[in-house]
Amino acid sequence: MKRLFDFIASFFGLILLTPTFVLSALWIKIDSRGPIFFRQERVGFQGSLFRIHKFRTMVLDAEKKGKQITVGADSRITTVGGFLRKYKLDELPQLIDVLIGNMSLVGPRPEVPKYIDCYSDDEKHDVLSVKPGITDNASIEFRDENELLAASKDPEAVYINEVLPKKIALYRKYVREHSFFGDVAIIFKTIFLIIKK
Repeated sequence: MKRLFDFIASFFGLILLTPTFVLSALWIKIDSRGPIFFRQERVGFQGSLFRIHKFRTMVLDAEKKGKQITVGADSRITTVGGFLRKYKLDELPQLIDVLIGNMSLVGPRPEVPKYIDCYSDDEKHDVLSVKPGITDNASIEFRDENELLAASKDPEAVYINEVLPKKIALYRKYVREHSFFGDVAIIFKTIFLIIKK
């Protein structure tokens, strides 16, 4: 049922959001040099690797110019990128990943391999037992993560030692308790918070 819901919702979501995709793509191309999409390797279901789709919000080759986490007013973020990030529009292309089956609408956020290495074996077993999602309770709770990390002298250490353990606990809670109606509630809560912002 979850896969059927994901497929139908992502299919019609991509159709309905086509104008937003086109306008975002044009703005990205006008604003800076580089591709429309940012493709990055993430760890998915049962440890499989896939390349996530996001709208590019940073300058070309941004990962070579800084860390894999974004902190505050990161100088690598483009003008259009700041807008897309603020309203979470950069995440919309992940509907492509949901449609093809690499992701779900709701589930633990997919991490890069570097941070998955920080998980214990039990944590990996639990978190990777479901498909990663576009949103979840951890995404909602840490929606202002960039600002939180920006206040630290060592953002990556804070992420690994303080933020990540809390996210993992929420991921494991989701794996234990998730349900169709629970997923629907998370989707509506995410949409409400974006509109409110």
